[in-house]
Amino acid sequence: MLRNYIKIAFRNLIKNKVYSFINIAGLAVGMAVAMLIGLWIIDELSANKHHKNFETLYQVKMHQTFDGHRGTQDALPYPMGEELRAKYPDFRAVAMSDWGGGHSLVIGNQKFNKVGHFLDKEGIDMFSLNVLKGDKKPLKEPYSIVLTDEFAQILFGQQNPIGKVLKMDNQVDLKVTAVVEKQPKNASYQFDYLMPWHLQEKINPDIQFNTWGNNSFQVFVQLKGNVNPENTIAQIKNVVLSHFKGDKLMENSVKPAVFIHPMAKWRLYNEFTDGINTGGFIKYVRLFGIFGLIVLVIACINFMNLSTARSEKRAKEVGVRKAMGSGREQLIGQFLSESLLISFVALFFAIGIVELALPSFNKLTEKAITLQVSNPFFWGVMIAFTVFTGLLAGSYPALYLSSFNPVRVLKGTIRVGKSASLPRQVLVVLQFTFSIALMIGTIIIYQQIQYGKNRPIGYDNKGLISVFSSNDLMKNYGILQNELMASGAISSMCKTSSPPYTTWSNNRGWEWKGARPEDKSVIFSTIATSYDYAKTIGIKLKAGRDFSTEFSTDSSGVILNEAAVKRMGLKNPVGELLKWDGRDLKVIGVVPNMQMDSPFQAVMPLTVVFSKTWVNCICLRINPNISASEAIKKMTPIFDKYNPGFPFDYQFTDEEYAKKFNYIELIGNLSLVIAFLAIFISCLGLFGLASFMAEQRTKEIGVRKVLGASVLNITTLLSRDFLKLVIISIVIASPIAYYIMQQWLQDYEYKISIGAGVFLMVMIVAIAIALLTVSYQAIKAALANPVKSLRTE
Repeated sequence: MLRNYIKIAFRNLIKNKVYSFINIAGLAVGMAVAMLIGLWIIDELSANKHHKNFETLYQVKMHQTFDGHRGTQDALPYPMGEELRAKYPDFRAVAMSDWGGGHSLVIGNQKFNKVGHFLDKEGIDMFSLNVLKGDKKPLKEPYSIVLTDEFAQILFGQQNPIGKVLKMDNQVDLKVTAVVEKQPKNASYQFDYLMPWHLQEKINPDIQFNTWGNNSFQVFVQLKGNVNPENTIAQIKNVVLSHFKGDKLMENSVKPAVFIHPMAKWRLYNEFTDGINTGGFIKYVRLFGIFGLIVLVIACINFMNLSTARSEKRAKEVGVRKAMGSGREQLIGQFLSESLLISFVALFFAIGIVELALPSFNKLTEKAITLQVSNPFFWGVMIAFTVFTGLLAGSYPALYLSSFNPVRVLKGTIRVGKSASLPRQVLVVLQFTFSIALMIGTIIIYQQIQYGKNRPIGYDNKGLISVFSSNDLMKNYGILQNELMASGAISSMCKTSSPPYTTWSNNRGWEWKGARPEDKSVIFSTIATSYDYAKTIGIKLKAGRDFSTEFSTDSSGVILNEAAVKRMGLKNPVGELLKWDGRDLKVIGVVPNMQMDSPFQAVMPLTVVFSKTWVNCICLRINPNISASEAIKKMTPIFDKYNPGFPFDYQFTDEEYAKKFNYIELIGNLSLVIAFLAIFISCLGLFGLASFMAEQRTKEIGVRKVLGASVLNITTLLSRDFLKLVIISIVIASPIAYYIMQQWLQDYEYKISIGAGVFLMVMIVAIAIALLTVSYQAIKAALANPVKSLRTE
């Protein structure tokens, strides 16, 4: 019986080539989109699950209240690790880590600046890092280093790296004691190398590590198997506050509360609002999961529509089969087998599309996804997915066609007219509603991106580069500046505590005229800098002046941005005295609100203080009279001369600022691709329906032409019904899309207002697309010779 079903299904495919092609093409594209999105979702959901201790690993975080707002942070004080390890038995292991940064590693003539971490030795087992070579319990020796296999290959090729020595930051020699497997791309904790945690104390003796007021480090913990995390949170909640007894500001205003956040939520549930976990990237995982399902449903609707539209062609077949004794169950099996055959044919085309699209898709999503075609589990999932698609696509046609009355069919009294076309019209409206809603959403996302890009950033980021600092650069800063200026490569330079495209330090404790005691909890972004800061960054001051060598008192000066002036309530800020960290500081200038963090959020109040030592970065303004490439060429030998232990790595500020849009552009690009494919599949179905309707009304068109109807009359007649459906879709999709996008925009403080222009534009585009799709078949039918269609009458 099954063999017979497949044989008949195959014959029907061959007999109706055009409709078979439309069905297979639509399903293949829909399945390919669903597969790509499915692979992306699986990659997101499987993040960090390669860790053996996935279920018991946590990151320590802390809630604090600043200026009435409850914030959540990962940054914690240096002594936290020892405190948790010594006083709280719930933890199987505790590992401190820095945030990871680029340290120079030199071997021979090779210089590398890769991302590495200082990590407690317990971190190796906690993160279940796979040690491939060397000491199975590394990071015990104070001057040692652990490399990933990928980085070891770059450094040493096929040589055994164990025991080799690298010079780090031109300061200390580190011996390679182990090689570990590179972390997957979707792992949260990424690195190229690891160094012993306490090594940073030895190479940075001037830093006060053992203070509870410096929140600059990460803490990871592993709970014992039988421990309830909620009980642990209750125990450690006040671990920081206990070290500030008697500090009324901390006790009454800041109120730090420590808690642990499970590894299962690190990637997708990392957003907190007023101390409550409100989700995170998971909302986009869900959103694109819905998008993938929608595209698949749109493709299945094509199959349903074309199958039911051609039902009159197969009515006699159904009648004969029923008259010969076939039951409805057998007929349903026949039609479902046809849809399953089409689905499996579409599957192989879909896999081909996915294979071709994966390189571009990985580049778009910054992933390393592959098709596991040699994995039996992959094929099991694909078969289940295809069967689901086939049953979904074929269910309605099977139930509909098998319901025909054999007596009426064989008498020829059954006609599939307006009542039968209503379900098809509903399905077409559903298709275009989804597609139009996706189009509206994509345009609004694009407008939001452009709105952020067009926002004034408050400084000139063109021709501005930054270089991370080192002891050699600071020691030779004066000579370096003189030679760079003499070379003609730059027009100015300065030292700062963070590059221009971000701020690395936030501080509280500022006092000003009229401030209340609780105002000391207000958080200000803080940048430490040297002379010529505003000149180098390209800032046009709103009031006052920049730090300058002409004024000996600038070491006690401070520059505020407009947001800081507003928060302090200063009417004439220049000359006002502030107090911070036990020092009196005089406001010497006001700068505009510079976009150094998210371009879609409000600008933080900023204080710029003068310092010759608290610096991590050198900013350079390229000479506008020469090209950037020529300037870099001139700078390279000078940096190599005065910073011999480091490669000359630099960042263009405009390029780094542009990366702030990567996240939202990823969402926009994925939405654009999905919207385009949804429209394509919908139009494919519309084309098939228009073709069938033109074929069905051939004689009617012939009669109308004989009676004098023009090509325009007939084209309008055939197109009108479809355009009505598209307009209905627009009416339904517009409020739905408006509501969804309004909710999406709530995540952004700096956002667009959704105007009527978006909906008008989408309406015009949707109608134009529908007209182009339908008009080909309509015009073709209108131009046909009526003699051919009427000669049999």
